[in-house]
Amino acid sequence: MLPRTAFSLLLDGTAALDIDNQPARILLYHTLLTLLLTALFPLACLESAVNEDVPPGLDMLGTTLKTPLRCLSHSIQRSTCRATPPSRYSSSFSHLESELTTRRLPLIYDYLVPTPSHLLNLALSDLLPPSSTAPPDAPPPSFPETTSPAPLLPPAHHLIYFPPAIPGRMLLPDGTDPLQSPGGPFVRRMWAGGAVRFSNNPHTQLHLDGARAVCLESIKDVAIKGAPGSEKVFVGIERRIGVTTSEDEPEESIRTRLLRATADDDDDFAAGAVGVIERRNIVFMRARSRAQAAADMQQARTKQLQPPPGGRLDVEHVVAPDAKMLFRYSALTYNAHAIHLDPAWCKEEEGHRGLLVHGPLSFTLLLTSLRLRLADEACGEAVASVEYRNLAPLYAGEPLRLCGRAVRRAGKGEAGKWEIWAETPEGGVAVKGTVRTEIVGERARVGDVDMILGRRR
Repeated sequence: MLPRTAFSLLLDGTAALDIDNQPARILLYHTLLTLLLTALFPLACLESAVNEDVPPGLDMLGTTLKTPLRCLSHSIQRSTCRATPPSRYSSSFSHLESELTTRRLPLIYDYLVPTPSHLLNLALSDLLPPSSTAPPDAPPPSFPETTSPAPLLPPAHHLIYFPPAIPGRMLLPDGTDPLQSPGGPFVRRMWAGGAVRFSNNPHTQLHLDGARAVCLESIKDVAIKGAPGSEKVFVGIERRIGVTTSEDEPEESIRTRLLRATADDDDDFAAGAVGVIERRNIVFMRARSRAQAAADMQQARTKQLQPPPGGRLDVEHVVAPDAKMLFRYSALTYNAHAIHLDPAWCKEEEGHRGLLVHGPLSFTLLLTSLRLRLADEACGEAVASVEYRNLAPLYAGEPLRLCGRAVRRAGKGEAGKWEIWAETPEGGVAVKGTVRTEIVGERARVGDVDMILGRRR
């Protein structure tokens, strides 16, 4: 409410001035009133006065306030637009960075038994390229025998362990969990890529020996990009996986152990607690109409990234994951996201032409194809780390081409480098990544391919 004393001072001040010209007196009155209202009322209140009625307490001014209020409101909006520098953060959602990065996500426990890993390989066996040494009538992968030491958890198989332990009633309408979600209006999500590092420390490597393991998940960073009204929220998630010291190890002890690290990335593993460190990049978007989705899809087709130039491919294979494959992968990852399961949801709610292949599944297919190639060569070269980006959607039943090329082969004391990518039916790049490899003494991370695919025995 505007204090009556302030209003009286305003009237008295203008009356006391020796201005005979009535228009000049009115202009001065409006100027002083504008300054006073700027100090006492927020812009929202001014807009209310312009568009509806004057704020409560100012009704004694009647309709005479309309003109100065309208001028003030428009002036403030124009000056604000001119004065505010461009920023990647929307003023309406800048709070999401602090809100999301301070969330304390629950620890996720799992037992590293070989059954999920075996089932994944069984599901993949019809899609993966055949081994050069496998007979045409090779049987499907058999359940792994108990060995000592237990086999290592294969790269990319960590994705099917440590699912979110929340009941179905807590899932969002699209079937996703809310733990990393920024909330409305960002109701759609897509897997944008990530990075994974695998420990070569024998004390921290993860084995399929039934041990109780834990995943420490945290939101590391948040970026809001896009013009107002079409913002996207990019959420960077870190997952640290290690074996617990006991069945009843206290939660705070686990968090302290798994976070023990220095600025040197290698010390994450040298600390003796972490076997896998993963980063997941998830993008959250607003709902869109079918017309908007169609326009976005058309624009994406015209902007497809072309495959990297070069000569002969070292890895090349075409696969076409169908709806059954997507269902199996969803079941193994405890993932109820409707874009992988419900064709009607994909078309009516998301604007896609069919079921979408999981981002982690396309990553798994690429990485396993490379590992098969390395196993065929029997060179002892194994995957140490991967960085990748999902650039375009892949659809169930449509062919996707898995490609890989060696940039530099690993040697003693020197890391190898591979480029991997997956192409859409149109020839554009849908997934692109870089793999670092290293030589391992006993082919532990390569030899597990023999067991999990059952194609060389």
